[in-house]
Amino acid sequence: MKLLKIVLVIVSLLPINSNLNAQNNQYAQSIELHRQQYKEAFISDEHSPLTKKDTAWLRFYPPNSSYLVLAQFSKINDTIGFDMQTHNGVTKKYYVYGLLTFTLHQTLCTLYVYQSEKLRTLEGMEDYLFIPFTDETNYEKSFGGGRYLDFKISDIQQNQLQIDFNKCYNPYCAYKEGYSCPIPPKENNLKIKIEAGELLFGK
Repeated sequence: MKLLKIVLVIVSLLPINSNLNAQNNQYAQSIELHRQQYKEAFISDEHSPLTKKDTAWLRFYPPNSSYLVLAQFSKINDTIGFDMQTHNGVTKKYYVYGLLTFTLHQTLCTLYVYQSEKLRTLEGMEDYLFIPFTDETNYEKSFGGGRYLDFKISDIQQNQLQIDFNKCYNPYCAYKEGYSCPIPPKENNLKIKIEAGELLFGK
């Protein structure tokens, strides 16, 4: 009788496990597609630091859905802006657009969201938002100068924003010197390891 109950429990869990596996596989495929498009963008960009052959050296953490988080968004009405430092010494003006608060692997985290003064005046880029950040993987597994995430204002729904760290990427400065890549402000230093997204360039 006990054996029959155990078998019934196992059987009842099979569809759930199958659904979870199917969802995980589907998610992993979506990330792989995103990364393929990311590589192709290097080839089509005339200012790219990489050639088609170089893209073979781009490396990433395996897709991990635990780094897909829903953050609470608080709008900040910054009318003054500030000069964000870059790796080649040039400064770029940004405005603080808002603050994101979320829990990742049982750690409470915050990230500031920025809007470029230049881009918000360009047609088609008015709603572009930018999140540069650093974390505990820098210099060991990921680029020491931090990584980036991009969003649109329209991605914020009901004061929430879904962050997928599997899509975080390196600035051009990770591959070649001479680019004016923004340096993440100190307030966007995460005190945890973000073991997702792009790794150090392999070449």
